[in-house]
Amino acid sequence: MLKIYNPESSLKNDSPFQAQLLFQDAASPVMEGLTRLHNVIMGVMVFIGYVISDFILVNIRFHVASVNKRNFGVDHNTVLEVVWTFTPALILIFIAIPSFGLLYAIDENIRPIISTKVIGHQWYWSYELAGTPVNKENLSSLNKPIAYSDEYDANLINETDLILGEKRLLQSDNAIILPLETQIRFVLTSSDVIHSWAVPSLGLKLDAVPGRLSQIATLAERPGNFYGQCSEICGVNHSAMPIELIAL
Repeated sequence: MLKIYNPESSLKNDSPFQAQLLFQDAASPVMEGLTRLHNVIMGVMVFIGYVISDFILVNIRFHVASVNKRNFGVDHNTVLEVVWTFTPALILIFIAIPSFGLLYAIDENIRPIISTKVIGHQWYWSYELAGTPVNKENLSSLNKPIAYSDEYDANLINETDLILGEKRLLQSDNAIILPLETQIRFVLTSSDVIHSWAVPSLGLKLDAVPGRLSQIATLAERPGNFYGQCSEICGVNHSAMPIELIAL
């Protein structure tokens, strides 16, 4: 059983918590890019909301003035119509340029050192590893014994079997071990229905489709325990398909 609790992960927000508003802490270049893009778009949205609210208040004043027989000369203003037509277009272009770059980065696989095949089942994950993920010295330095295997299944740990520090509905009895600063490729498929393999801290989310192989890559920049779940409704136990990755 590949089961490790890494105390360093408690220093970062790598799992959801009650009343969470923001993203989990980024642990990969892709997730850092997603967070930055989100912050930029959110800033643009706040600015647009402020401008539109101001326009609404001004129009209310103009309406009151028109009722009082005052003309402010804004009826059929061609310049104003051109401005509010081209300004949104420029804003969309401003947002689209970094978005396309980020989409390209998500799909790019740069010489992956390790490949891991992920197979979705109702309702658990199977992993087939190609290459040793980390050396045995790193594994033996942890506080729990490791029985490493190249092929194994990962199931949800029942709530009654959790130990202190483990996550309800997120803890798996087998975790994937990732080496730091190493390009790793995940090849996904499914044995029955469509599943989705997602780990928010690493910016990973990809559908596992029956009869099709899909791939996505990541690079862990810091140690930690990273959690995810199946993100495609796949049946009655859809919520019982946790994902756990441990970067060493």
